[in-house]
Amino acid sequence: MQFRYLGRSGLKISEITYGNWLTHGSQVENDIATQCVRAALDAGITTFDTADAYANTKAETVLGDALAGERRESLEIFTKVYFPTGPAGPNDSGLSRKHILESINGSLTRLKTDYVDLYQAHRYDFETPLEETMQAFADVVRQGKALYIGVSEWTAEQLREAHALAVDLGVQLISNQPQYSMLWRVIEPEVVPTSKELGIGQIVWSPIAQGVLTGKYAPGQPLPEGSRATDEKGGADMISRFMNDRVLTAVQELKPVASDLGLSMAQLAVAWVLQNDNVSAAIIGASKPEQVHDNAGASGVKLDADVLKRIDEALGDLPESDASQTRSPQGRPS
Repeated sequence: MQFRYLGRSGLKISEITYGNWLTHGSQVENDIATQCVRAALDAGITTFDTADAYANTKAETVLGDALAGERRESLEIFTKVYFPTGPAGPNDSGLSRKHILESINGSLTRLKTDYVDLYQAHRYDFETPLEETMQAFADVVRQGKALYIGVSEWTAEQLREAHALAVDLGVQLISNQPQYSMLWRVIEPEVVPTSKELGIGQIVWSPIAQGVLTGKYAPGQPLPEGSRATDEKGGADMISRFMNDRVLTAVQELKPVASDLGLSMAQLAVAWVLQNDNVSAAIIGASKPEQVHDNAGASGVKLDADVLKRIDEALGDLPESDASQTRSPQGRPS
């Protein structure tokens, strides 16, 4: 396992990070989830990402149980705040001071830890002054409940404004967590250049495009049983943008590229995002331990210019690169 600095900080994280969105507490049973976490540890992964909203707090509990007994100093544990938790009352979502300070306490309890290494704003909150949000995050850091702060799916302008406030408050905003894959490149035009300037690293989610880039979805063929595309709890909605014959046919053209390199399709997809020098880590998820070991095999893989060209030629104009696709809900979800 290779390690990278997170942004312009001194914190090193495993370049393959294990995340439990849409799996722990929801898609898979707790014992399988624990097996996946153990597989991640066995593969050398030290960085784990979750959020209080995943499975309405259950995912944090499962992760906390799975990591119990591990040396805390040898792990990097990340979580997030913004989306509704609990009964979804008027203050159970967003980035108000009330919700942030209450949420961090709940997350620490569920994760069975005194602090998280990174506390992230899961989306931008248009209904709360940014100054209030950043002050609350700064207080969380000063209380020792988080070491660093980050955000997720924020635009370049939002990153710049938040970074300036963080500097004024004397805390480190070091990361952004966007969706990024061969098929979804919207961070490249604006977010990545701004992040490089500000010293913010990307912790990217869905590097295999919710499983599409594994090649398991063939055009005109039935959906594999138990796959993300059949998950009515949210997975099918997320993957739907890629589930068309043009995309699925193009993805099949990547199989010889992966084969020539001795890689699985998933490894090729994860390795691709890691070629971006602003990417600090790629988040992988899993519903079985074997997937963890396979994805972790992408660590340290270098793709030369000819390989990157073959990938671009296979995908053509299919990848989305419109910067305006980076956005947060205009109103707080309920």
